[in-house]
Amino acid sequence: MTSAASVEKPGKRPVDGVLLLDKPLLLSSNSALQKARWQFHAQKAGHTGVLDPMATGLLPVCFGEATKFSAFLLDADKGYTATLRLGQTTTTFDTEGDIVSEKPVEVSQAQLEAVLAQFTGPIQQLPPMYSALKFQGKALYEYARQGIEIERKTRDVVIHHITLLAFTDDTVVLDVQCSKGTYIRSLAHDIGQALGCGAHLTALRRTRTAGFALDHALTLEQLAEIPFTERQAVLLPVDVLVQHFPALTATDDEKHRLTHGQPVHSPQNSAIMQDFRLYDTSGMFFGLGQIRADGQLWPNRLLVNTSTVGA
Repeated sequence: MTSAASVEKPGKRPVDGVLLLDKPLLLSSNSALQKARWQFHAQKAGHTGVLDPMATGLLPVCFGEATKFSAFLLDADKGYTATLRLGQTTTTFDTEGDIVSEKPVEVSQAQLEAVLAQFTGPIQQLPPMYSALKFQGKALYEYARQGIEIERKTRDVVIHHITLLAFTDDTVVLDVQCSKGTYIRSLAHDIGQALGCGAHLTALRRTRTAGFALDHALTLEQLAEIPFTERQAVLLPVDVLVQHFPALTATDDEKHRLTHGQPVHSPQNSAIMQDFRLYDTSGMFFGLGQIRADGQLWPNRLLVNTSTVGA
């Protein structure tokens, strides 16, 4: 009989690419990341923007070399399906907090749509106390749990559009397209205040981020059903994270220079600080280059194992 102690854990291996994960309910983003990482036995992984445990939906997970470019998704616009409960406010602006106030809901659809229009476009938003924003090295939610209110500054965000998907009694379902840094919990609370009855967020599902859509995401259960030898095929290539930059093909000599930290002549009519996706003559992506003040193209962020190519 084999003892549990004698069973070897699968070794971690280098894995590069992007997984579009459908994060489940009541699981933290980091826990979902670690479960996905285990499915691939990946050495290195990171996610691209935290979803609260009560939120579900699209969570791009970056493996290996893709983690070098994950920051570009942090700055991307997001899309959500948000469900609001009218008539109640809570301490956390969602279902995890205590009820602060209750009021009757006497709101028509016309009134609701008029208020939603007020929150479309550039708005200022006050971050909630129950958030991971830091004050003197501690997250705001740590102060909130002690009953301490910290003065916060409003932040500028953009609500590109809000579409009313459903409105029944005290339940409102919205499709929200917004900029980075938008708190949907705060948006739900502020909409309730504008309506005069209060509101809080009861469900949140991220449907879009950057150019990715939830339709192409896999759940942890679906991922587990794929044979291990075939899982690599579901990963997107690393360069999907930088498709917003123009592409540039480097000659063998240019690649050799770039991968050795040396600049090459920049493309004509290029602006200073412009970034390019770099590909070699075989079409393989090997990193980013940037035009600097000297007018030359310098290596900016390269994949590993490229320094010997072209040597």
